[in-house]
Amino acid sequence: MENCTFISSELQDLRARLRAYLFDELIPYEQAQGFGYEDRFSKPEIRKIWQRSHQLGFYGLQVPRALGGKGISIHDLCILKDDVAASGAILFPHVLGDWGGPARIGNLVKYATPDQITRFIEPVVRGEMGTCFAMTEPQSGSDAASIQTRAIVDGDDYVITGCKHYISASAFADYAITMCVTDPDKGVDGISAVLIELDRPGVRLTYDYLPMTGQHVDADIHFDNVRVPRSNLLGEEGKGFKTAIGRISTNRLLHCPTMTGLARQAYQMALHYAQHRQQFGGPISRFQAIQHMLADMATGLYACDSMILAAARKADAGQDIRKEAAMCKLFVSEKCFDIADKAMQIHGNVGVTRNHPVEFIFRRLRLYRIVTGTSEIQRNTIAKAILS
Repeated sequence: MENCTFISSELQDLRARLRAYLFDELIPYEQAQGFGYEDRFSKPEIRKIWQRSHQLGFYGLQVPRALGGKGISIHDLCILKDDVAASGAILFPHVLGDWGGPARIGNLVKYATPDQITRFIEPVVRGEMGTCFAMTEPQSGSDAASIQTRAIVDGDDYVITGCKHYISASAFADYAITMCVTDPDKGVDGISAVLIELDRPGVRLTYDYLPMTGQHVDADIHFDNVRVPRSNLLGEEGKGFKTAIGRISTNRLLHCPTMTGLARQAYQMALHYAQHRQQFGGPISRFQAIQHMLADMATGLYACDSMILAAARKADAGQDIRKEAAMCKLFVSEKCFDIADKAMQIHGNVGVTRNHPVEFIFRRLRLYRIVTGTSEIQRNTIAKAILS
């Protein structure tokens, strides 16, 4: 992020070390291996990235120090997330643990028992295990309270049956933080969070679809009478939905710097292309139509940065950011997609070539107008907040 006025010396050092890792190690490694945006990566390959990132002190930055993290602020994490997304690294989501790592845990760590911290939380922070957050179902998307996956008590166990749909990072996960109905008569107060290992008998992952990005990240998780000890209950029974909502607000905000990072990469590429692409005897940057697109892109990034960091400061102050997170998700997702669209327009036929970085960013940013709540759901949340 360029619009950063609150940068500590510690964060400056961290950004410099992170940049060195990305540009001197990770990106050259990707290029040497011939990695592409739509490649399918194995769990061992991804774990190497997790553990190298942990070794260098980048993994689990947001996790409390007592659990092996760095306990950095949401404000600083937003800046770093923008940096990694803007780098152009194909595997950038794994550097800070967005896909299967500590980012999937979020604020849920405060509900974990000591045993759960040992078995589930600390291995993720060390990059030894992956996790995912499983709430969405085939018939339950934006209406998260309508989930049907059941967890029925049987002695010291839960017996779980149901299906979770389009679960991000499940391709790299060892267990799922799963929203289950434990009391169907209580509505949202009958939903609980259960930690379910994905190698338990009765668990099956299917990969019957591929998002428009072509990335192999998501899967459906099927639970067929899966037996899980009741000690895997995260927090209190019946409090899972409220726990999830608390996570979602922060998660929505933390998606935003990834969008701005991708949009920033597209903008920088468009700026460079416009200054070097020759048409009619000179660079196309001399045309006012191109200049206006670049001006709009730069202005949009400045506005997005300002919104994100303002909301992050409120979150760090312990304030409720449900409204602000929804505003950021709405505005940033739509503005960054517009920036990618303009970058594609400036690149012309180069920009619409499949798997060109600008074309891939365009597809990826279109997806963000859907994930963690559509733009329409964000508007509902905002309207509810301002009219209450």
